[in-house]
Amino acid sequence: MRYTVIFIPMLLMPLVLNDFWLTQVLTRSLILGIVALSLSFLATYLGVVSFAQAGIAGAGGYTIAYFGPNTVAIGVELPFWVSIPLALICATVFGGMIGLVARRSRGIYAIMITLAVGVAFFYFTRQNYTLFNGWTGFSGVRAPMIGGTSLREPAPFYVLSLTAAIASMVLVSGFVRSPMGLSIQAVRAAPGRVMALGIPVTTPIMAAFAFSGFLAGTGGILNVWYQERISSFSVGLGPIIDILIIAVIGGLRHPGGAFVGAIVFVLLDTFAVDLVDRERFNTLIGTVLLLIVILAPNGLLQLALDGAAKLRRHNHNQQNMSNQ
Repeated sequence: MRYTVIFIPMLLMPLVLNDFWLTQVLTRSLILGIVALSLSFLATYLGVVSFAQAGIAGAGGYTIAYFGPNTVAIGVELPFWVSIPLALICATVFGGMIGLVARRSRGIYAIMITLAVGVAFFYFTRQNYTLFNGWTGFSGVRAPMIGGTSLREPAPFYVLSLTAAIASMVLVSGFVRSPMGLSIQAVRAAPGRVMALGIPVTTPIMAAFAFSGFLAGTGGILNVWYQERISSFSVGLGPIIDILIIAVIGGLRHPGGAFVGAIVFVLLDTFAVDLVDRERFNTLIGTVLLLIVILAPNGLLQLALDGAAKLRRHNHNQQNMSNQ
């Protein structure tokens, strides 16, 4: 029900917004939010902050570029209904493999391992020309036509991104209530007790990373269609940090905060040039991030939830006083 309340008004956005706001702001925010959601999921339910999510998204993006239409004459073009599952499988398997590598790590050690994997993937894509076309990457990667509707148009692509975002939130909500989701949360809370019960912790950890890989891969596919290209720059240190910033701004412990952080980040990225010199954008982002960490350490979403709760308590107290 709560997702319907969000979905319906956002579905009407193409009727009230021009193509700039629809594409450059909302659609981009939804795509980045899906990738950031994969990080927030791990942080919330497994207690691990992963720096490999941009790389996992890139794995899905590279797969859709390699097996889809492009202008670099590399790859094998397949129908979209084949290439999309292949891309999601690739991202899911990549995520699971990272979980296998990082299964014994927590805290700063998990951060360093996932960061090492992300950076290694960045250099691999830059140096490999057979699969990734090295520095240049892929261009001309465009969204397909489905039922006579071109997903390259702003409104259809926005609806596709919105549907993917809502579906991702629904999947997270359902997955965390499943037996495997509960096992993942148990591993986060008390891994020693889980092992004492005879349950191997490797499987839940790999499942969590694989599921996050599926989410990141979904965002990666959409991002390639949005940018119509992908290169090593798409999986470099910049995107890695951007995803973390988005998750922290919205609230690292709240999956829904990924989309709140994404819209704030995109607005700053889009209109910062009107406020400061473009070269000082990172300074602006750093300042905003610092203020949020100080004033709202749990993110903007938690700040909004706390404010709403205080308002409800205030209204309730006022009502009680008037009844007396």
